[in-house]
Amino acid sequence: MPRFTPDTAIKTASAATDELLCEAAGLRWLAAAEEAGGIRIAHVIEAARDRLVEERIKTGAPTRAAARRIGAALARMHAAGAPWWGCPPPDTPRGARGIGRALTPWAESGAAKSWGAFFAEYRIAYYVRILRDEGTFGPRETALFDRVCARLAAGDFDAPQPALVCDAGTCCARLHGDLWAGNVFYLADTDARTGGALIDPMAYGGHAETDLAMLQLFGYPYLDDVLAGYDEVSPLADGWRERVGLHQLAPLLLHCVLFGGGYVPETLDTARQYR
Repeated sequence: MPRFTPDTAIKTASAATDELLCEAAGLRWLAAAEEAGGIRIAHVIEAARDRLVEERIKTGAPTRAAARRIGAALARMHAAGAPWWGCPPPDTPRGARGIGRALTPWAESGAAKSWGAFFAEYRIAYYVRILRDEGTFGPRETALFDRVCARLAAGDFDAPQPALVCDAGTCCARLHGDLWAGNVFYLADTDARTGGALIDPMAYGGHAETDLAMLQLFGYPYLDDVLAGYDEVSPLADGWRERVGLHQLAPLLLHCVLFGGGYVPETLDTARQYR
């Protein structure tokens, strides 16, 4: 857990890992979109392998107007783009293979030629192998995800990025990567341009619908207004609502890895929709 001062949040970790440096790289990468109207990001003050000091965000009460600004600002952050599917932020330490306790993986340039191929290998099959090897998934569960991955790799679920990402001329959106409600703050100043701010990224290049699906997984105040604000400035591709569960499979599988079998029934029910 971070330690707080009035103006900072301070995280510490073992110097044997690059996790805090990876997080700092993600914060800086996302913050680079602020000038183009991207959502406010907790700014990095100091970063080392064993210590990360970042701005402490002063939070406020949710409002519908702020929610719409959050949605619009998220759309502009996504439109800042990324050079390939699964790419890490540019300041990521060389040799780092991922971030987080389950080592959510990045990908090498050109490793995946499409979103479906990337999502199948680096966000579904990766976690399924862990769950199979530890005995949480048996042959039947593994076969279910094999079918989902085959459809993903075949392009059955590939869809255009939201309009602003497409207009920017990049195939990949610049994702926060862990966009659940606890990482998306409403700001104390309800007149603030972006309405909210983000902390704790696991940033990479992917499909914008993945971030939005994560925000919907556990609920968020005025969620419908966030989505409306997003769609207003960067219209989402047809059928995006039907793909929400597919994008949610990645965080659901990660929760199975981190927290055990309590998430397994929901994860399997969701996967069956896309087999």
